[in-house]
Amino acid sequence: MTEKNIPLWEVFIRSRTGLAHRHVGSVHAADAEMALQNARDVYTRRGEGLSIWVVPSSAITASDPVDKDTLFEPTASKIYRHPTFYEVPDEVGHM
Repeated sequence: MTEKNIPLWEVFIRSRTGLAHRHVGSVHAADAEMALQNARDVYTRRGEGLSIWVVPSSAITASDPVDKDTLFEPTASKIYRHPTFYEVPDEVGHM
């Protein structure tokens, strides 16, 4: 398998329980198991990871920043989605 044929995998690591996984980089690997091992070797050398996700780069679909207005403008026109629209009773405390 030449280097051009080895798939690229995106690596996400969760550093502590309760936190979200965070994208930390990419690795090349022939399969998911090898991608996990490579990700562990490259991105968790100091024991900073609790869990690792690897996702084939080809499986990720992303929006283009140029389309920002088209994608996110509709949310601005719906004021009921903003938390300032609602009155929060004092009994609720911190939200």
